[in-house]
Amino acid sequence: MTDTTEGTDGRPKGGLGRSTAVFSFWTAVSRVAGLAREVVAAALFGTQGAINAFVIAFQVPNLLRSLVADSAISAAFVPIYTQLQEQGRKQDARRLVGALSSVIVLGLSAISLLAILTAPWVMPLFAPGLDSSLQHYLISLAQVMFPIVPLLGLTGIVAAVLQAEGRFTPTAFVPVLWNAVILLCLVGISPFVASDERIWVYAIGILLGTVAQLLYLLPYMRGFGPFPISMGFGNHMVRRVLILMLPVTVGLGLININALVDAVFATLVSDQAVRAIDAAFRLYILPQGIFSVAISTVLFPTISRMAAKHDMPGLRTAVDSGIRQIFFLLLPATAFLMVLSMPVVRLVYERGAFNDYSTLITSEALFFFTIGLVFNGASLLLIRAFFSMQQPWLPTFIAGGGVLLNVVLDAIFYKPFGIGGIPLATSITSFVTFALLLHFLSKRTGGMNLRHVADGFVKALIAAGLAAVLARATWYVLDSWLGTSFPAQVVSVGMAGVACIAAFLAAAQALGMPEIAAGRRLLSARRGVR
Repeated sequence: MTDTTEGTDGRPKGGLGRSTAVFSFWTAVSRVAGLAREVVAAALFGTQGAINAFVIAFQVPNLLRSLVADSAISAAFVPIYTQLQEQGRKQDARRLVGALSSVIVLGLSAISLLAILTAPWVMPLFAPGLDSSLQHYLISLAQVMFPIVPLLGLTGIVAAVLQAEGRFTPTAFVPVLWNAVILLCLVGISPFVASDERIWVYAIGILLGTVAQLLYLLPYMRGFGPFPISMGFGNHMVRRVLILMLPVTVGLGLININALVDAVFATLVSDQAVRAIDAAFRLYILPQGIFSVAISTVLFPTISRMAAKHDMPGLRTAVDSGIRQIFFLLLPATAFLMVLSMPVVRLVYERGAFNDYSTLITSEALFFFTIGLVFNGASLLLIRAFFSMQQPWLPTFIAGGGVLLNVVLDAIFYKPFGIGGIPLATSITSFVTFALLLHFLSKRTGGMNLRHVADGFVKALIAAGLAAVLARATWYVLDSWLGTSFPAQVVSVGMAGVACIAAFLAAAQALGMPEIAAGRRLLSARRGVR
């Protein structure tokens, strides 16, 4: 696969907009594939029984992955690797890759082995309300999936090198492959397995998909090496990466830490709450994964170079623009999911073992999740901005405070609000975290243009509000005429989505939002390339 957005120097060709578009495309495909995986899993397992144990069994190694594997490695590694490249020290950059790979693989393998051995005692601590009949699933499923941690650690280093070199397409494509492998297992193998044993197919599919990701990326490293392998502990650059990783782990792992905290409290709500909240979370995270992750990932090497050159005005401008782009893309998604939470959940999930009650409780969770969607998405970019300046401790403290706030709010809300209280706590935490990150980043960079950021938020919010009204009205009329059959739902929800987009773009144009003009320039540039 050739990444046509890259020049001969390995840097993105055509600017941030085109790189973001390419990365967004593959990220969108991967999210759609992930949603397809969730649809199949919902039909197979519903919201009752072993799937609740599976959700927690996966979240614990996934939390380890987010803390000490791919995302944390990338955020700590890219600024230092980029700095070495900017200084012309390419051989030192290669030595860093080889030494860090050895340390990460050995360290994460030891952590994974320890987690497997202690799972019978540790895993039940994460599921205090889980039925005792599901505890053996919880322990054994976690033991099957813990090996993904070292595999993703090595994958994270490979992906970080490729992204630092401007090769975004392969790293954006591997989640598509991951989801495709799991889907193949669920669709191709599950029908031949007894219903009470199918959950193992899901866990094994995740392990196989993780292996496939790494094998796919390795050939793209040709031309950037060789990377001398060493134990790495004597390499001072490795020590710098590991020191940076310490605070990065909490900062970038925030969303997964909160997801696990939510799951713990969900076991105390009902026997279906864990899976219902997880299913809602998958829909909530979909637009963030398509847009804010893409913008943050593509901007990260750019703002790292600006930070290395002490170009604070350029860094501030890039971050301001990135936040406004995230507002522009996520607020209409927020509005759509908020006013149509139940129709969306019904369309996506309600079939097979996922019944109408599953739809009811999942849509309730989704509604409250959407309140914090845009703030959580923008926080990803703000955290990366701190990391680009190699100043990770402040966002770490903020993220840690956010985790504590989420725990407190979960404890307060889960009884009076039930399932909805848990995502509401997450949304409030997302807003508080975003506000603090933005405030302190402005101070650290000499004053961001907060008026420009606020202008983008207010205008996007007004446009999104108008879009929500039209989307709800469109769905209501079509749903009344067509009914609730699957084809009818596709038409009513799909046309509501079209109405939402059209209304938002028209309102944004009327409000004079510069993101509209930037989108037109990008489309014109792409037509020119063709």
